Amino acid sequence: MLEGHSCLSAAVLFGSCEQESNWYMNSWSSDEAKKGKRRMELEGNEGDDDQFGARKFLKVLDACERVESIPKASPDLNLASEDDTIEGGDQVKVWNILDASEDLTQLMLSLPGQSNNRRHAGDHSDSDSDSFLHPIGRDLTIQCLILCSRSDYGSIASLNSSFRSLIRSGEIYRWRRKEGVVEHWVYFSCQLLEWEAFDPNRGRWMHLPRMSSNECFMCSDKESLAVGTELLVFGKEMMSHVIYRYSLLTNSWSSGMQMNAPRCLFGSASLGNIAILAGGCDSQGTILSSAELYDSEKGTWTPLPSMHKPRKMCSGVFMDNKFYVIGGIGGSDLKVLTCGEEFDLETKTWTEIPNMSPGAAREVEAPAGNEAPPLVAVVNNQLYAADYADMEVKKYDKDGKEWFTVGRLPERAASMNGWGLAFRACGDRLIVIGGPRAMGEGFIELNSWVPREGPPQWDLLARKQSVNFVYNCAVMGC
Repeated sequence: MLEGHSCLSAAVLFGSCEQESNWYMNSWSSDEAKKGKRRMELEGNEGDDDQFGARKFLKVLDACERVESIPKASPDLNLASEDDTIEGGDQVKVWNILDASEDLTQLMLSLPGQSNNRRHAGDHSDSDSDSFLHPIGRDLTIQCLILCSRSDYGSIASLNSSFRSLIRSGEIYRWRRKEGVVEHWVYFSCQLLEWEAFDPNRGRWMHLPRMSSNECFMCSDKESLAVGTELLVFGKEMMSHVIYRYSLLTNSWSSGMQMNAPRCLFGSASLGNIAILAGGCDSQGTILSSAELYDSEKGTWTPLPSMHKPRKMCSGVFMDNKFYVIGGIGGSDLKVLTCGEEFDLETKTWTEIPNMSPGAAREVEAPAGNEAPPLVAVVNNQLYAADYADMEVKKYDKDGKEWFTVGRLPERAASMNGWGLAFRACGDRLIVIGGPRAMGEGFIELNSWVPREGPPQWDLLARKQSVNFVYNCAVMGC
């Protein structure tokens, strides 16, 4: 299923989220390991499988202990670089997991006793259910697992039912979120019912299972959103709205969930395991001002207070732990809205912000509805926009409440009034997906830029043949 090493398996799930170039987490070595467990290295002999395996595993623990204690995980920590100083003066030491995650996986696969568990992976006996790496215990095993790349979780899950349960139940992802460990993969669709994922660090592609739906849904306008360990795709079947949910825990699609007020053409964004959807149209075409919050852990939809203005074809982002709706079309005359609205999750109130749409400063030549929703993304709590008309990248000045140009988009970021071009945040970098096509032939390119490194210098991550534009795109971080 992948180009290169496969991380998909018919018997077990695969990892569907990818990491940033650097990972940051609290020092996780327990007092137990520091004070007593190290003695196991000096005891036993090579013939003792448990002791030999423990010695091998503790080599990894020694390396991990080089990670110094850092403040509780926060969005800012995901953006630090080696020896960065976080606001407040705290010094951070960074350990690049890319250098060790494959070693960790190979180590687990080679530990004595694990191969036997692997051969009997379908046996759910009590002995198997508790077969973590018992020389070091369950807690340290989990701490090592969260250091592994998610693309290796399929292999790890095949070892025994304990690892399978940790991964398939979602428990390992809750631990990762608690420790501030996040990987990002880019999911996009260039075919009506097909989705692909790209791992930007390992350069791996993978195909998700094909969606099973009727022709009406296949041809309807769709919105997509990644939240927690789920990818949600919104569309219509006949006269009703429908949501298809892909779970990376089961590597499968399902449908049936419903919002309180079903809609399409809305603005949305996610933050961890929650997402907010605002505006859009109902099944009769009425433009909405209502909003809802989705909790992927609980699988619940909660109504939120309505915005000041109804709007559709808008965009949404989270910034500074607040949700923003930007641009769109609204009013009785269906004009392009240049304002945005800010939702405070603590006070549950909306505040209108004038001229927050990146196209507010220029005259819009295309009729309302012909342009794509604003192409916006947030990195390190800074708001950026892709101006497809001028092929520029813009940044929003939160104090002055205005946009200014910071550089150019990639040369081959072709689109049609913004349609077919994806502009997304992917950890500490911005991703642009698009490319030229002519006479039924073409390709898409994935380009990346890290804003903290200076003005836009786009790195080509991958190129793939495609006769279609990018229909939908989402980034999953977990």
